[in-house]
Amino acid sequence: MVAYGDVRKWQSGPLDTAVGDLNKRCDELLGLSDELAASGTPQGWTGQAADQARAKREDLNNRMERLVAGVAAVRRGMGEAADAVEALGHAIKETEDIAQRHHFVIRDDGSIVDNAPDTAHDPAHIDEYFRERQRIQTELADRVEQAVRRGTDIDNDLAAILTRAEKGEVDDQGATSLQAAAAAGAKQGGLSTLEPPKGGSPWDNAGWWDSLSEAERKQIIAQHPEWVGNLDGVPGAARDEANRNRIDDERAKLEARKRELEADLDDNWFGGTFTNADAELEQVNAKLESLKKIEETLAQPGERQLLLLNMSNERAEAAVAVGNIDTADHVAVFTPGLTSTVDGSLKGYDDAMDNLKHRSEEELARYGDGSKVATVTWIGYQAPQLTGHGLIFDDNTVLDDHSAKEGAKKLAPFLNGIDASRATDPHMTALGHSYGSTTTGIALQQNTGVDNAVFYGSPGLGTNDVDKINVPTGNSYYVEAKNDAVGDFGYFGIDPSHMDGMNHVSAKETTLPDGRQLSESTGHSAYMTDKSTSQYNLSVVVGGMPERAVRDDGKGFGDVLSWPVPGTY
Repeated sequence: MVAYGDVRKWQSGPLDTAVGDLNKRCDELLGLSDELAASGTPQGWTGQAADQARAKREDLNNRMERLVAGVAAVRRGMGEAADAVEALGHAIKETEDIAQRHHFVIRDDGSIVDNAPDTAHDPAHIDEYFRERQRIQTELADRVEQAVRRGTDIDNDLAAILTRAEKGEVDDQGATSLQAAAAAGAKQGGLSTLEPPKGGSPWDNAGWWDSLSEAERKQIIAQHPEWVGNLDGVPGAARDEANRNRIDDERAKLEARKRELEADLDDNWFGGTFTNADAELEQVNAKLESLKKIEETLAQPGERQLLLLNMSNERAEAAVAVGNIDTADHVAVFTPGLTSTVDGSLKGYDDAMDNLKHRSEEELARYGDGSKVATVTWIGYQAPQLTGHGLIFDDNTVLDDHSAKEGAKKLAPFLNGIDASRATDPHMTALGHSYGSTTTGIALQQNTGVDNAVFYGSPGLGTNDVDKINVPTGNSYYVEAKNDAVGDFGYFGIDPSHMDGMNHVSAKETTLPDGRQLSESTGHSAYMTDKSTSQYNLSVVVGGMPERAVRDDGKGFGDVLSWPVPGTY
């Protein structure tokens, strides 16, 4: 296996030069094709000597075909290795840039040294500082690991091609011309396609993806979209393209299973009583409806990205972004709660996220820098349902935090993956409603890189201590509307309204200093109503302007003197 100190020195230039030389040699060999065909026995020459001449000619021809096949294989291998080394060089540069930007040093053996000056941290936020240092160090270690893995793969592949060519083991596959031999050899000279790391972290996945050439990425999306569609750490544009490629295949598999179940039920006197075929058929039909809703959502005006598509569990799972998570300055990820499903909820939540993106960008245009926002609806877990069986007997019952814990295991890497997929991290906000706030609260007890968290209508965050929510101090916000009984349960931790250090922002009717009227949200499900106070508060936090939030204690609004005169905006 190669070392990191080796691959960081690799250059594609010598390989490109070798490819140029091989092109010339291959052209020279192919140029001998006509001359070789014209050689042999003169017309009318017969006898033992003529037979020996023909045999010599055939032997020479076969040797030339094997030689051309070998050269063609090496030429292709060198060319693909040059592209791979160049891509790996870009990945290493990005890793080195991250290290330099954050005062880390990567040694030749791949070890990571924290070289930050002692005065680089604020003593008042020492825990946050070291938590973020650990996150960056983990990212660098994973990226280094993938660079070495990729370098080893390139080295092994090219060495194997060269060895086969040197030993004359590149087969001309029965070619009868030098051109055919060259084509046969080229087929045997390609580098293998490196699969993503098994069980990799978002940073492992990002390091793997960054090390691939553009041609390799396109090939993987076209031929193996299942590798990258749900892979945290891969850019949103690639995940979107891969997942869209998967929709027809997923539908075909579901329709085939539907036919099997229907045939089984039609041929069974007891229906699905003893086989659960009827229950599975209901699930299959719901998944087919989910695919339909996903396609309808993706067809909405404006840019959409399909960041998650999973049909392997009881109910479909999906995540859809409004906007581009690869380029947005601010990214918000919303996790819904009880009764949320892709077939029943995605469209409505997507509309709410579209409105939130629009309102947040409006606020940024008024008082910020006009930067861009992307919002994500994440239904990436099995949210509890209110069926009789699901309420009492299901592992995912709302009466237990099992579903929230399982969801948090997937939400945390999804959040980290957005940062990992980009050269520069966006300002990121996690939004959680109802049971989704519990899922989000548990996820944020891990190290996710999230900058702000907003919870609303929450039955508890999985902790009684706001400091366990790993966002910067003072960056957790809670909204509770009038007549929202769920917000008073305190079932999965104390009522967030009573958590020391939690910022309380309003859902009441409000008139902003610039004269805009915002409506009140009441009950459990109106927090994202367009032009409401609660939606406004979400929008300014998502846009990185929490000082403009409307608070229940009357504080907020930022610097009122800086607000425009009513009617001038």
